[in-house]
Amino acid sequence: MNDSAEISEFRSNTRAWLEANCPTEMRQPMSSADDACWGGRQWKFASDAQKQWLERMGERGWTVPAWPKEYGGGGLSGAEAKVLAQELASLGCRPALVSFGIWMLGPALLKFGTHEQKLEHLPKIARGEIRWCQGYSEPNAGSDLASLATRAEDQGDHFIVDGQKIWTSYADESDWIFCLVRTDTAKKHTGISFVLFDMATPGVSTRPIRLISGKSPFCETFFDKVRVEKHNLVGTLNAGWDVAKYLLTHERDMIGAMGEASTTPSLSRTAKASVGLDTQGRLADPQLRAQITEFELDEAAFRLTLQRVLDMAKARQAHPAMSSMLKYYGAELNKRRWELMASAGGSDALEWESERSSHGIVARTWLRTKGNSIEGGTSEVQLNVIAKRILELPGA
Repeated sequence: MNDSAEISEFRSNTRAWLEANCPTEMRQPMSSADDACWGGRQWKFASDAQKQWLERMGERGWTVPAWPKEYGGGGLSGAEAKVLAQELASLGCRPALVSFGIWMLGPALLKFGTHEQKLEHLPKIARGEIRWCQGYSEPNAGSDLASLATRAEDQGDHFIVDGQKIWTSYADESDWIFCLVRTDTAKKHTGISFVLFDMATPGVSTRPIRLISGKSPFCETFFDKVRVEKHNLVGTLNAGWDVAKYLLTHERDMIGAMGEASTTPSLSRTAKASVGLDTQGRLADPQLRAQITEFELDEAAFRLTLQRVLDMAKARQAHPAMSSMLKYYGAELNKRRWELMASAGGSDALEWESERSSHGIVARTWLRTKGNSIEGGTSEVQLNVIAKRILELPGA
């Protein structure tokens, strides 16, 4: 489809700005997820180029191009935001900022937050000034999240929060948390509220959880008489489940997108370096060659599906349960990617500590991807949602 004259001009101007403002270093492929910029009060920039790229994109509002300018966004239309994404990809520009604030909390605040809450939090998210974590799962409330027990007692102008969360990604590196708390013990789904508070508040503590990969972003998070001001309640009291469900669709979209967006070198390049080429210039291992070809076709199809669902969502035509489909398939696709990366790397992919293997990035990431089918709602739960809500199959 050809661009309109207006979009064509926007594309030309966007490309020119990106070419002039994206540092050369930020156009190199990321060697690992550690190259991503998360921002926040504790963030230490890997280089001047990384800092410069975030500042330039944040000032223009292009870390969140479709958010309103009033709240730190770029104010772009859907068509303009799509062009920006295409031009960023064309030039190989790294994301200036990755953030749970962008992927999850921001959309929830835009829908449920007050004007004052939006002004307070969204510009800081857009500029990468505050890093957020998510307080959902608990030791006895995983797939059955509505069974959560962390409670918030009403103290007039504030709440006192007591309880525990688990699998809180990057809690030990985050500045603020968006958290589900129980404000009515007599009810289940309708007794939950959605609150925000600073992780530096007295009574908040974290403890990292180590995974089989030897590393982990996850933490246990504890709340001991934590004071939360009433103005940090998002939505209405006891209606936090509505906010939580809306946010979960964005979390599942984020996890699903891992099946398409990768910070790894290409499978083909890795395999060629390890296995070598035959006399016809093809990958010498025909079985691995076929597996990589099949994966790359599926990856391309998933990329197009993501774009189609995004377009449908903007037109308000997407099924609400589509996020479960994307989450399930994207998680499985990412697991396949790293399984093939391990196969393509041969024995070198088993290295665990050396500089040569970037401290075992392939082996550690292969192990880490096993959690993709658990976090954000297990694959089994997503398949049940797909069967019931999209395929409309009868229950047992």
